[in-house]
Amino acid sequence: MNKKTEEYQKAIALNYDHQGAPKVTAKGQGIIAEQIIRLAREHDVHIHESPELVEVLLRLELGDEIPESLYRAIAEIIAFTYNLNNE
Repeated sequence: MNKKTEEYQKAIALNYDHQGAPKVTAKGQGIIAEQIIRLAREHDVHIHESPELVEVLLRLELGDEIPESLYRAIAEIIAFTYNLNNE
């Protein structure tokens, strides 16, 4: 997920290993965000753009599970990604 503003880009990476909730595995702004996005593209990882969701997720620390209040939003993104990968 990423957000681009006039000043800098923001990105966060989540990992879901089917145990517990998805976890924050990378996050950053500016150059770090650009590196996260570049690596995602190089490894064919789905990139979902949602500025509002990025702002909320950036408040989490690395290794944190997403809060229960975001389960539905993140589950929809994961389901969409699985469908893309299965086509």
